[in-house]
Amino acid sequence: MTVLFAVLSFAAPAIVRLLGRRAFFVLAAVPVVAFVHTLVATPVILQAGGSVDESFAWIPQLEIVLSFRMDALAWLLALVVTGVGALVLVYCASYFSDDEPSLGRFAALLLGFAGTMYGLVTSDDVIVMFMYWEITSVLSYLLIGHYTGRKESRGAALQALLVTTLGGLVMLVGVVILSVEAGTTRISELVAAPPEGVGPSIAIVLVLVGAMSKSAIVPFHFWLPAAMAAPTPVSAYLHAAAMVKAGIYLVARFAPGYAESPGWIPVVVGFGVFTMLVGAWRSLRQYDLKLVLAYGTVSQLGFLFVIVGFGTRDAALAGATMLLAHAVYKAGLFLTVGIIDHRTGTRDWRKLTGLARAMPVLTVSAVLSTASMAGIIPLIGFVGKEAVFTAFIEAGLEGDVWAWIALVGTAVGSVLTVAYSARFVWGAFANRSVKEPVEIHRDSGLIVAAPALLGLAGVVLGVAVPLLDPLLAAYADTLGEGDYYLALWHGLEPALFLSIAVIAIGLGLFVARRTVARLQARVPDTVDASRGYWTTVNAVDRTAARVTLFAQRGGLPQYLMTIVVVFVLAVGGALIATGTWPTDIRLFDYGLQPVIAACMIVATIMAARARQRMTAVLLAGVTGFGLVALFGLHGAPDLALTQALVELATIVTFILVLRRLPQTIAQHNKPVRKVRRAIVGILFGATMSVVGAVALSSRQAESLAGDLPRLSLEEGHGRNIVNVMLVDIRAWDTMNEIAVLVVVATGIASLLFVSGRSGTPQRIPGARRQRSNRRSVPADVRHRTGLTGSIEVPAAISAGHGGGEASDRTDEESQPVRSQPATDEPKVSRTTTPEERLASGERQSWLLAGRTIRDENRSVLLEILVRLLFHPAIVVSIFLLFTGHNTPGGGFAGGLLAGLALVARYLAGGRYELAEAVPIDAGKLLGTGILLAVGTAAASLFFGADALTSAYLETDVPVIGHLSIGTSTIFDIGVYLVVVGLTVDILRSLGGEIDRQQEDAELDLDPEAEDDFTTTEASR
Repeated sequence: MTVLFAVLSFAAPAIVRLLGRRAFFVLAAVPVVAFVHTLVATPVILQAGGSVDESFAWIPQLEIVLSFRMDALAWLLALVVTGVGALVLVYCASYFSDDEPSLGRFAALLLGFAGTMYGLVTSDDVIVMFMYWEITSVLSYLLIGHYTGRKESRGAALQALLVTTLGGLVMLVGVVILSVEAGTTRISELVAAPPEGVGPSIAIVLVLVGAMSKSAIVPFHFWLPAAMAAPTPVSAYLHAAAMVKAGIYLVARFAPGYAESPGWIPVVVGFGVFTMLVGAWRSLRQYDLKLVLAYGTVSQLGFLFVIVGFGTRDAALAGATMLLAHAVYKAGLFLTVGIIDHRTGTRDWRKLTGLARAMPVLTVSAVLSTASMAGIIPLIGFVGKEAVFTAFIEAGLEGDVWAWIALVGTAVGSVLTVAYSARFVWGAFANRSVKEPVEIHRDSGLIVAAPALLGLAGVVLGVAVPLLDPLLAAYADTLGEGDYYLALWHGLEPALFLSIAVIAIGLGLFVARRTVARLQARVPDTVDASRGYWTTVNAVDRTAARVTLFAQRGGLPQYLMTIVVVFVLAVGGALIATGTWPTDIRLFDYGLQPVIAACMIVATIMAARARQRMTAVLLAGVTGFGLVALFGLHGAPDLALTQALVELATIVTFILVLRRLPQTIAQHNKPVRKVRRAIVGILFGATMSVVGAVALSSRQAESLAGDLPRLSLEEGHGRNIVNVMLVDIRAWDTMNEIAVLVVVATGIASLLFVSGRSGTPQRIPGARRQRSNRRSVPADVRHRTGLTGSIEVPAAISAGHGGGEASDRTDEESQPVRSQPATDEPKVSRTTTPEERLASGERQSWLLAGRTIRDENRSVLLEILVRLLFHPAIVVSIFLLFTGHNTPGGGFAGGLLAGLALVARYLAGGRYELAEAVPIDAGKLLGTGILLAVGTAAASLFFGADALTSAYLETDVPVIGHLSIGTSTIFDIGVYLVVVGLTVDILRSLGGEIDRQQEDAELDLDPEAEDDFTTTEASR
């Protein structure tokens, strides 16, 4: 089922683009299917110890298996996750509008979260469960921060991520200790046979810390009210029925095996009761209806924490009942608040009046849900709360002191629950005098369906609780024996009288709400967890800033000096300490080796002494090409080819950056401490030389190099050892490296595209095919030239162009351009625009965008070379890609060659020509490449093999001969696309974006130059 959720989550943005908000109806079918699938397992669950088990081998070396087990507890949580999830998705179809920003992304994240929660509650491997646990934290961060333009949304999302992730890391330590001590990662085995000793006792407390952070238990509770900045569907699902239940689920899952462990009961009862009281007390002080429910949720989570962790059979039965009841009534109430906010534009109940008459159906459903929360008969909340009181009373009568503490605490908390429940209904729907009553807007009646069904479900579950009893008892029986059963009426017993007293006192507090409010106002907020969080975060920021200021002052030279000195001291000290030195040193292998080394040394010294930046770059390139020669002479053509391409790409990148820097090095600040820097540089070089010599002479085992040709051919099905190593034997390293390349590309772009980065490159309008005789001009070109209207294009020119369609443009960019009105005064130094060059019929060829460069700055030789070599270079790059497994080449080398071809086309034609060459976003190339590489890595998992295990298809093809195609080829294609995407991204950022910024700077310096279209290409 988790695979189905994942597939539809990836498809959700496309479905939303196609259907708009109606796509939520389609997406809701996925949790509905999962809900039905879970219900089908009910007969098995009813059997004693019954469960549905599935497992798939994942990491055999660590004995980690993708194992899933649906027992009674997982069955209950799976129904909650899928049932409420389906209703929330249906609700979204009416809650959002078609023009909601990032609606497709939101739909994908919400559906993905549902699938992640389903995987979390059904996982039977503690490591896999932790993986799902952390994914929920990441997805909740993205969902809470859906409104990215709001500071409070971003802050709340980050707060939730930091708190839950910190708790998750603490929990990870605990589960690792438990797994090591027990010798298994299976949760069912960890619970059935819990390890004993001090280590496991500490470990289970660490697991409880993780559960507390996820379920907003004090002192981690503050993130949940802040998360109300999220859209209402997120609050209803994550913070009522799903994410916050993860911690409660974890406690319920481990309680059968660890409830008697030292420290368990004090943590569960102490923190749970305190959380219930703190949340309910804070809820009574809120005027925002959503915050009333948020703090009420904190209180109820503390309540659940106490019940499910108490460790007795009757408490477990009551906990399972309350868990179901809470998900139903609290999700319904959050959705109710969303409708009120949707129709009135406010959640402040001080501005609301008369909603009961205006929204009768919503009022009835909200009253039913609130009554269940308060524990009013005959709703499911009443059944659960009465079961809780009975369990604690019976345990207390047996001499359990903690049971009395839990009973008193939950009873007082329940009184406050009744009070804030009444406050919610009165604040939302009662008639009161308001200075400026809000206007009620009408919307789709379907939006009320979800909260109405949830409110009705509270009644149905309460009345039909005898049918529910055996299903919930199946989990409770795992904690021992007991004779308590769920029913609406157990006779006149202590729990009933306690429930009546709780309701009466709670309503009394509501009636005396003004007195209660004055009492609350007198209580100082001396302890505020949220304030403590922000104090801690600010302290960390200040400390980091001070450390950075201390350790990284003096600019880049000082940074490098610090790094190099630490390296020399650490590595040099280690070399001296080991005392292992080579006994035999061979100065060189052949005569050319010292010659090449001498050239590299001379070039390095000259680069260090060069005063011109361009000279220094070219001299540094000499060292790189010296390595090319060494690789080639050592019989490594693959390395030589790759190094040559890398060096060329690096030099071009340097040159692109140097356009924004002065030509002379240290033009204003003369170099200082030259002697010190020279000494440090020499020491660094000497250290690296010694490290190389020691490393080469320290081999103890026999080298595997002799077996590599055989292993490459037999295991990797390729004769090129280097490529087989990269895409097969050491594919993990390659995948990590291309991931780094994607990060580098993103970082470069984020530094340069400071004002927003458009995904689609700007092309020359109509440069490939003309449908009429008019040209449209990009907005920035019109701004620089001052042209408006249209340019008439001769028919001969229109007929002369071929190729694909022009890219889509905004309405502003598609406005026609008028030529300047005729005047008797000659226009002085008027530079022709790219569009006018196109209109004048200059140079009909495929290198169209080259016409954006001024004639005096165009290189005819370069244009001719590009026209001759671009397409052959692309063809050769593809050849290198597909033949690299057996001959020098591969995805990396092929991608570099294709990238250099694009570099040449950019240098010849400028940024517009680059857009014509690659008219798609570079991010899509990078993403597709990563997807292919990671997909190849993960695909083998579905066939029971290790990640990145290669598979091959071998066949004989007529004419072609023997053909061998492996999954490593797909991996190599991913590498190729990442390298090409990186090159395009760098060209558009370090090339095209710098060009555009320079043009803007020229216009700012000389406003009269708007009529002179002088591109950066022209300045070159």
